[in-house]
Amino acid sequence: MDPHAWKRPFYLLTAGQTVSLIGSSAVQFALIWWLSAETGSPLMLALAGLLAFLPQLVLGPFVGVWVDRLRRKRVVLAADLFQGLVATALAAWFLIGAPPAWAMCAVLGIRAVGGVFHTPAIQALIPSLVPPDQLVRANGVSQFLQSGAFLLGPVLGAVLYGALPLWLILLTDLVGALAACGTLAWIPIAETPAPAARRAGFFREMRQGLAVFAEDRQLFSVLACTMGAMVFYMPLSSYYPLMSSSYFRVSPALGSLVEVLYAAGMMGAAALLGARGQLRRPLHTAVLGIALVGVTSLVSGLLPATRAAFWVFAAACGLMGAGANLYGVPVTAYMQRTIAPEKLGRAFSLMGSVMSLAMPVGLVVSAPVAEREGVGSWFLATGVASLLLAALNGFLLHRLGRRPEGR
Repeated sequence: MDPHAWKRPFYLLTAGQTVSLIGSSAVQFALIWWLSAETGSPLMLALAGLLAFLPQLVLGPFVGVWVDRLRRKRVVLAADLFQGLVATALAAWFLIGAPPAWAMCAVLGIRAVGGVFHTPAIQALIPSLVPPDQLVRANGVSQFLQSGAFLLGPVLGAVLYGALPLWLILLTDLVGALAACGTLAWIPIAETPAPAARRAGFFREMRQGLAVFAEDRQLFSVLACTMGAMVFYMPLSSYYPLMSSSYFRVSPALGSLVEVLYAAGMMGAAALLGARGQLRRPLHTAVLGIALVGVTSLVSGLLPATRAAFWVFAAACGLMGAGANLYGVPVTAYMQRTIAPEKLGRAFSLMGSVMSLAMPVGLVVSAPVAEREGVGSWFLATGVASLLLAALNGFLLHRLGRRPEGR
């Protein structure tokens, strides 16, 4: 067989998903901007963020069972179309009259339901297209394009918001969904979901998904330490603007550079991993990613409030983005390679739900600290915690490393 035969369908799938992600990111930006302009209420924005976050936390553990029971290609198609149709329905509402702010928050939450199904389904679908020894490369390419989409989407959303009515901007989500579905529909994918006669029962299948992590002690140690690090790390996304505006006192234009460099760092790390291909020890690479996040957070927390130090902060954020993908790509590829295909949906869905706990827990803990001691103190705490957890994780991997990773 042609060893490169996987590339055409994979790149076709990835291209369609990237177009869809750009459209979704542009719509997300436009909705948040509209909500901010219409209400001017931090409480309403916090409610919107909470409603967009809750579906993964609440539905994630259950969704994985359905992802493994059904044909994942159909799940991805349905999830993409669902998000596009929700945006279309909201566009129709705007044509009739502007909806109230609470309805906009609800729509953000409803759109997020599609993502709860989409993410584990497409992560579980990739091994059906890509050979095991090419999974790191494939995930590197995918993350490179996704990072670019997250960078381009808000820019496109800002341009469209200034030039077009919101109902028309919302239709870009439908256009992106149709592009993703159109490319995926043409790709033949061999899937063999478990027949109904062989299913063990809904909650027993959920426990089987959880048992995947208990059976692989190396993976469990990495994810457990990562969960601890994420409690510190996840709130930083809310504190970048405060560091730029309140601590370093730079203009909004310079402040936006931090976000751009973070995305560029993610793209750089993904491109490097995609070019490298195989990793002999993917979980050890993931620990290096956590350590890089720790070093850059530590440096950011120690910087003085000067204009020159801001440039160091911006560069550190770029490397922090690289650390995020240096962790994410190897772990995803490792799971795709080592977990039984019929359990992948449950594994990715459960992992997403557990990791999603980090944001609310982190915000509850970090907010009073940042309020009392300053935002920089949380960057410093994140650096110390991440480095300690990376060191602990490295020690655990050494102790558990009698069997090779990716066995």
